[in-house]
Amino acid sequence: MTHRADERRFLDERGTNAALAPNGLNPATIMEKAVRERIVESYFWKEQCFGLNEADVVDRVAEHVSFVGGTYGDAQRPSPFLCLAFKLLQLGPGDDILHEYLAFGGERFKYLRALAAFYVRLTRRPEDVYRTLEPLLEDRRKLRRRGRAGTSLTFVDQFVDDLLTKDRVCATSLWQMPKREILEDLDLLEPRVSPLGDIEDLLAEEEEEEEGEPPVNGGADGGDGREDSDDEGLVEERMDEDHRGRRSSSSGESGRGDSSERNRRRDRSRESEEDSMDRDRDDAPGGRDDH
Repeated sequence: MTHRADERRFLDERGTNAALAPNGLNPATIMEKAVRERIVESYFWKEQCFGLNEADVVDRVAEHVSFVGGTYGDAQRPSPFLCLAFKLLQLGPGDDILHEYLAFGGERFKYLRALAAFYVRLTRRPEDVYRTLEPLLEDRRKLRRRGRAGTSLTFVDQFVDDLLTKDRVCATSLWQMPKREILEDLDLLEPRVSPLGDIEDLLAEEEEEEEGEPPVNGGADGGDGREDSDDEGLVEERMDEDHRGRRSSSSGESGRGDSSERNRRRDRSRESEEDSMDRDRDDAPGGRDDH
């Protein structure tokens, strides 16, 4: 492949010698004209994107791409992510190379996967877009997103979901893709099975579990329709035993106090009775000796 110092030739040849993308669009016109002009005039494009091939793109992503986004800052400069996406439009990699991009794992190559997913959404047929991007919805790795409002946190699965549902991502208007239900009706796609299973089956199982559970209130036993559980009965029985124990202890203490008081009174009454009996003996005739 011949590289020219002025890569505007790629833009000038649109509609003539440039090969169309698999979805029938011209790669040179997929991005808006204003965005294309900013890209080819940017410093990153002139320094880092000149003379690249498909293998060099991996190195550039690993070294220079630290966020996803289109244009950022007050000057609306194109991001390295967007410049490399435009470079892929120029190179036109095949499906085998894209699968290699998507297969790279680890934190170092998560932006390479995001870049490949973005390129697939721009250039591939709708059924191929769904087949390629839907497995990426299970990727929970974090991504940084940068735009006019600043930097924010996102995830790979959220970024892929934006590619499947939104009309504009990374300062690029996405071509309108038919809904998945239409492609299923045309037998171009198989129905998608959620990792959670069939939603209707899950709802039916929940209804069966709710019907099989015993009622919490309202039973045949008890006047008010309540039936105490075994744990509640044990707790109440223990509370009653503790209450009876406190009552018996308090009654025992009071009983001991009363009995001691009664004994003292009994002793005093005995002493008084003995004194009276002694006086009666003294007063009785012959009851006391005369000296």
